[in-house]
Amino acid sequence: METIHINRSNLAEWQKRAKPNVMALGCFDGLHHGHCTVIHIAYQKAQEKKAELAVMSFFPHPKTVISNGKVHVHTLMPLAEKEERLRKMGVDTFYIVEFDREFAAFSPEQFASQYLNELGVVHAVAGFDFSYGSRGAGNLDRLNQDSGGRIDVTKVEKVELWGEKISSSCIRERLLNGKVAELPELLGRFYETECEWDGEAFRLHPYYTLPGPGRYDVTLRNEGFSVQTEVTVFQEGVQCTVEIPPFLKGKLSIIWKKQIQNEPKKLLIS
Repeated sequence: METIHINRSNLAEWQKRAKPNVMALGCFDGLHHGHCTVIHIAYQKAQEKKAELAVMSFFPHPKTVISNGKVHVHTLMPLAEKEERLRKMGVDTFYIVEFDREFAAFSPEQFASQYLNELGVVHAVAGFDFSYGSRGAGNLDRLNQDSGGRIDVTKVEKVELWGEKISSSCIRERLLNGKVAELPELLGRFYETECEWDGEAFRLHPYYTLPGPGRYDVTLRNEGFSVQTEVTVFQEGVQCTVEIPPFLKGKLSIIWKKQIQNEPKKLLIS
């Protein structure tokens, strides 16, 4: 898979290199069940059309730019993890579009022409509420028209759980409220954060979001070992509740299982 960072200065060059593709559109933060449904459908369309599979995402998060930085979006995963997961899903090209004020001002027709038509898109797949162009004026019902009839469209209907749309927002809300035990039903996996542990403190890698303050049942894992234990999240970061073996020093993952209240401290090594 090739990852391509697109901005106004290099757009023309990537337009020249583009091959016919089916493109999944969205922010895809967290790659939850709803996102994966969109990408899976795009994969099937690409197979049918014998075209490459592309994914287009946007950075920084549009809400941050449109609000002039007043809205802070808690991201769920860094780019490297997103790339690895997309690669395993069969994506050929991952476009990351620089979202700035000028891009946000594009008309729906400009976006469809410059960022879809000219990048070889023959079929677009997105969630039912995907919007594009200035003030979100563009939507999937008009994308074929905005592209001059060149792009076919598949609208993916709402993916729900417990009567609620699965979204990055609902995952962030549960995460910040400590409800990590509910996340596997939404993400398809436990929420996991990467960090460095120096024997005393955890240093979280960028673009992850910690659960809200409290005690948690977690698994700490590096390349060779895993330890089931508990940690405490404070406003300042994460601390171990029990002593951690020194062989876990360095890069490790924290796999968040559930929030705990009055259970005894534990340490299980596997």
